[in-house]
Amino acid sequence: MSRARRIAVLSVDAKLGNEVRGATRYTYLASLLAEHGFEVDFITASFQHWEKRQRNLASLDYAAHPFRVRFIEEPSYPANMCPQRIWAHHVMARRVRAYFDEHPDYDLIYCQIPPNDVAAAAARSAHRHKIPFVIDVNDLWPEAFRMALNVPIISDLLFAPFARQARRAFALADAVVGTSESYAARAFRDRAEDIPKLVLYVGNDLATFDAEVKAHAASIRESSAQGAPSMFTSPAHEVFRVAYAGNISPLYDLATLVRAVARAARENPAIELVVLGDGPDRAAIESVAKQTACPARFLGYLPYGEMAAHLACSNVVVNSLVAGAPQSVPTKIGDYLAAGVPMINSSMDKEFRSKVCRDGFGINVQPGDVAGLADVLVALSHDRARCTKLGHAARSVAEREFDRAQSYLRAVELIDRLSAR
Repeated sequence: MSRARRIAVLSVDAKLGNEVRGATRYTYLASLLAEHGFEVDFITASFQHWEKRQRNLASLDYAAHPFRVRFIEEPSYPANMCPQRIWAHHVMARRVRAYFDEHPDYDLIYCQIPPNDVAAAAARSAHRHKIPFVIDVNDLWPEAFRMALNVPIISDLLFAPFARQARRAFALADAVVGTSESYAARAFRDRAEDIPKLVLYVGNDLATFDAEVKAHAASIRESSAQGAPSMFTSPAHEVFRVAYAGNISPLYDLATLVRAVARAARENPAIELVVLGDGPDRAAIESVAKQTACPARFLGYLPYGEMAAHLACSNVVVNSLVAGAPQSVPTKIGDYLAAGVPMINSSMDKEFRSKVCRDGFGINVQPGDVAGLADVLVALSHDRARCTKLGHAARSVAEREFDRAQSYLRAVELIDRLSAR
């Protein structure tokens, strides 16, 4: 009997075991690979990026995963944008390179980018040991950093290493997977499109999403003064709930959303805002809500099941991004679509704006346009038939394109083909 092929999945910001926060894209793929007979090592950092703390490795629920977890020690850092993080990733890159030099017997390495230097280190090791290397583009660095610091000449000098590291990683890839068309295309800016390319939305597991909604929706309705109709709730309630889930940071235009809800609520007092998430700008956004008398609740990060139920118990979800934000199809979109409610989108990404219109699940607005967003919210709050139509379209797209149980099989097939060389 031939041995099972060994696959390394490398991601520095994954949610593991009983942790509440973190990315699940790569652990889900690792689990799927294990189910299909691969021997999988999940390689990640000792530092929990989302909680900004070192993991207590003794307390993690390893039994939750069908793969081995290999931790590489990474120094701590206090914030997403800070010199300590750059240094921590530099150290992590060195240790990743050393790890693969000590363990050159993988049949394939599947690696998240960013961090760019970590991905470049893994790519060089894979090339040196003749291991097929698949790079998964989950964000764009340095493009995302320019939203926080865009000073002519100075930014170019500061961010040049990130661009150089990305070029190295992409140049050594044997295949590219992207969370959107534009992210996948980034790999071919400096090389010919001569390797396999796969667009795989982050998505979610619809069966899990639906089960969690059914488990938590009743308690969420009871904890609110009134519920809100969606495909999971009774249409008899009056509140028109607007939901945002995700990070509260300079890339996400929560100030415009809060001001728009405050303005819309003056025309229709049934409108309210629920913010599910946290981040460095939370205190400032809460201050805007207080100043504008916005009917808003800030619930922080919640366990996945509760977050899913809040989305499904809402009437509208908002993908709120500032002008020029580099995000294309963010992680939250799979959960937004699964909720089966209309989506309002302020992202200026051409790919996603086109998808919103083509697939008919939402409405595009201009970033920073308080009056325009408020008008859309008021109009939808008075047109439940349109909300139902948009919500059904959203759920249909979720089932067709964002259900990991089906869509991620394409990645398994790609890995199977490349690792069989």
